[in-house]
Amino acid sequence: MAAILLFLLFLSTSSTATAQPKHTNITLESPLSATTQPTSWLSPSRLFAFGFYREGTGFKVGIWLETSPNKTIVWTANQDDPPLSGNSTLVLMNNGLFLKTAGAPDMIISGNNSSLPVYSASMLDSGNLVLYNSDYKSIWESFNYPTDTILGGQSLLPNYQLFSSASETDHSTGGFQLSMQTDANLVLYPKDTSHTPGDAYWATGTNTPGNILRLQLYQDGSLYLVNATGYNTSFGARRAVANNGNVIYRATLDVDGIFRLYSHSFTRSGISTMKMEWSALSNKCKVNSICGVNSYCTLSTDDKPNCLCLPGFNFTDPDKKFVGCSRNFTLEVCIDKKENFTYETSTVESVQFLDSSYATLSITKDECRKVCLDDCNCEAAMFENEKCMKLTLPLKYGRASESASSIIFIKVGHESSVDAITDSFPNVTRMVPGEIKKEPRVKILIAGIVLAACLVASIAFSCFLIYRNRAQSYKKMKDDNNLSLSEEIVLRSFSYNELVKATDNFKEELGKGSFGTVYKGSLYNSNRTVAVKRLEKMVEEGEREFRAETRAIGRTHHRNLVRLLGFCDEGSSRLLVYEYMSNGSLANLLFKAQSRHDWKERVRIALDVARGIFYLHEECEPHIIHCDIKPQNILMDGFWTAKISDFGLAKLLMPDQTRTFTGVRGTRGYLAPEWQKNTPISLKADVYSYGIVLLEIICCRRYIELEVPDNEIVLSEWVYSCFVGGELRKLLGGEEVEGKILDRMVKVGLWCIQDEPALRPSMKNVILMMEGNMDIPIPPSPTSSMNISF
Repeated sequence: MAAILLFLLFLSTSSTATAQPKHTNITLESPLSATTQPTSWLSPSRLFAFGFYREGTGFKVGIWLETSPNKTIVWTANQDDPPLSGNSTLVLMNNGLFLKTAGAPDMIISGNNSSLPVYSASMLDSGNLVLYNSDYKSIWESFNYPTDTILGGQSLLPNYQLFSSASETDHSTGGFQLSMQTDANLVLYPKDTSHTPGDAYWATGTNTPGNILRLQLYQDGSLYLVNATGYNTSFGARRAVANNGNVIYRATLDVDGIFRLYSHSFTRSGISTMKMEWSALSNKCKVNSICGVNSYCTLSTDDKPNCLCLPGFNFTDPDKKFVGCSRNFTLEVCIDKKENFTYETSTVESVQFLDSSYATLSITKDECRKVCLDDCNCEAAMFENEKCMKLTLPLKYGRASESASSIIFIKVGHESSVDAITDSFPNVTRMVPGEIKKEPRVKILIAGIVLAACLVASIAFSCFLIYRNRAQSYKKMKDDNNLSLSEEIVLRSFSYNELVKATDNFKEELGKGSFGTVYKGSLYNSNRTVAVKRLEKMVEEGEREFRAETRAIGRTHHRNLVRLLGFCDEGSSRLLVYEYMSNGSLANLLFKAQSRHDWKERVRIALDVARGIFYLHEECEPHIIHCDIKPQNILMDGFWTAKISDFGLAKLLMPDQTRTFTGVRGTRGYLAPEWQKNTPISLKADVYSYGIVLLEIICCRRYIELEVPDNEIVLSEWVYSCFVGGELRKLLGGEEVEGKILDRMVKVGLWCIQDEPALRPSMKNVILMMEGNMDIPIPPSPTSSMNISF
């Protein structure tokens, strides 16, 4: 009987030991070094490892699969940080896994999401690094924060993304992302786009309202979309066949922007063989942004993508042809046209650009070429399926078309470069008079005088025809009460009298901006309402400069920017006409509402604003420093989408500029410290202003409040003291919110308002941090300095 009891006790002990996860040698204070052993922690099978791996001249921290001849990196910590030096170490502490580097502050690699301290960690055979508490319960897993890969047993949860690596040897964030959307659709986009259907280049097409799905890769290599009840939805990824447990599967968003499923088979001796099991796309040119702007993708004989510039363009960086192309001649400003300027069109067949057009016409191919040539706003036209689409630069998502009917007409030429372009592209259609042959000087002089006289007469006659045509067009437009902007025009030029009438002599004031007053108006007695800004305090600008800037702003198209519809520069009057925003400003929402706006809505608004600023900073040409980010300049449309306004006269940066000198612009309280130091202003000035606005969104109060306790008067000081003291919920006035998101928002805001511009993150990193796709270091006091830069 005693023997039976001892046997049962042994079985019970064995069962308990088996149920608990294996914890190898990863205990508290266990260090890893970048250069001396141990440099990594191995999984029990020794197929996976966590630790330091070499990248470039330094080291990164990550998880890899031990394949030959090179490691297969499956997860990277702090992707976009620069490579680490050889004196870096990793230490497991009771509040997380920390990276220590001499001369720099400690950086957390894996946070502790529990009130219980970390007790141990384990590198599992699944490739998952797990931190445990004293009850062996998981309190942090690398599987919950994927970078470019998911492994067998791992999920990509709703509202999470995979980001491609920059290259095979550089595991910082690359140019593409795979998004598991909350509408149940799995979609591939170029990174840093607004995620519109036009940006997507592959999708499962499984979007179903209310059906929340996650992407699940099973241990046997099957890849499915799974809902909360475990129901699997197939989307075309074929099931791989396991090989007696000796196969590791991974699904990776590769550097070329294609999502693929791989298998790694291992022999008993440890030799591995990799095989691609499934690919989302077979044609690499179908990846949007595989080639940069103003270029298009063709496949070489070995199916590799090859980027080519359009006629009249050269590679921006000949060593990085995927970056895109720039014009090799100077384009005239649409206004103030030079009479001696000549244009030509060059034709490229079987090429298409998926970028949206500003006008689509039902005309013939020859008419399409001529219409673009005659419109100084048109920089290219695409003729396809009997439709002419007029385009402006930069042109995106270009690729060789399978349809021979797709034709691109690109406007080329400058008086100093016509011959060079003609020699390079013999199919150029010339639209200038024939060349003057070499003649004796006397004959040339006589011919010149005759031509000059003819030219003067032609100009006078042309001016008369243009005046009469415009007068008739204006009268017809007025008589027909046609309110829509003509598809031939990007921005509408209004007369002063039109806007006086539209605003009923500037009767209803909507608010005041940095350069003037905004009035409500209605064009031509229509149902469409607009906002008209009457500029009153603008620095003197020449006519050419004002129109050039207005044209540049008019080309900005983003869901989080208020749309500029037109302008008036008649005499000394300067006015701008914007779309009307029916739900007022963010300032009213935060500071004047009777109750706090919903927390999730405020988080969404903060992201809307960040995306709008990011577009101004990095996606539009030229880059724009807004200079006056504040709640009064953030307006809400009828669907409560936040849109940035009052950027019509912000500071434009030339393509080669990162900083500029300018007079002080903006509003006290939101101004970055560098405005007062007579130092160059960079994009980071807007980041500072955004940080102040973000703190105001969190707390629903102004930056300065006098009727509060002394330690709460200055918002940034109060927020930082609450952050250091672990009392962030004081900021919410009893509002119940998710602690992790609150902590993340506060840390982002504190980083944004650092005194030193180099310490502030870029708007790209702000968005990544707010979305939870980038680790956030502990911020210092906003007025202190540290040797960290984003």
